[in-house]
Amino acid sequence: MDVLEHYTGHVEPGGPATRRTLDALTITKVSVGPMDNNAYLLVCRATNEALLIDAAADPQRISDVVGHSVHRPRLKTVVTTHQHADHWGALGAVAGANGSNTVAHELDAGVLPVPPDRFVTQGDVIHVGEVPLEVIHLRGHTPGSIALLYRDPAGHPHLFTGDSLFPGGVGKTTSPENFTSLINDVSSRVFDVLPDETWFYPGHGDDSTLGRERPHLDEWRSRGW
Repeated sequence: MDVLEHYTGHVEPGGPATRRTLDALTITKVSVGPMDNNAYLLVCRATNEALLIDAAADPQRISDVVGHSVHRPRLKTVVTTHQHADHWGALGAVAGANGSNTVAHELDAGVLPVPPDRFVTQGDVIHVGEVPLEVIHLRGHTPGSIALLYRDPAGHPHLFTGDSLFPGGVGKTTSPENFTSLINDVSSRVFDVLPDETWFYPGHGDDSTLGRERPHLDEWRSRGW
């Protein structure tokens, strides 16, 4: 698979992956499956240990992103951001092929094809090699939706939001109560505590920054979606 080194946050179904290289971590984004799901491979540059966010579909394509040489990273961990099937269709195949530990929130774990090795919730920390990722529980799209936050000491924060936050709004909810829960969590646990420079990586489509989306929070709350 081709991997572009000029990272823009945009990938195409069936197209090349794209990689962002930070001081301690690389982030590779690829589109998989019929619903144009984003899968993110994070690799610790010090240890060559890897973590995958959402083994959404197409295990072969994900395997190609990990690589096939003797120098490929060790995929130690697979995190599922939430229970919807388009985000875990390749979980069993990918975790099984790599002997990976699987991670999810307990409230969304019941439907997963692989029982999680670890349950996480708000404030927990997951490591990819030497790099810590903070868990943010964002309730509303599903009961156990989680985001992962990397606070890059050499730059701006990086936030992986699953289907809880997109450019243009929060994720889909099925009731006014769930929308209120999600917009409140996104406001208090994301926008109120992270800077505008925070780059976020959603479960579908292009990336954005909190600064680009922040002026529209009141609009999102008023429209109810």
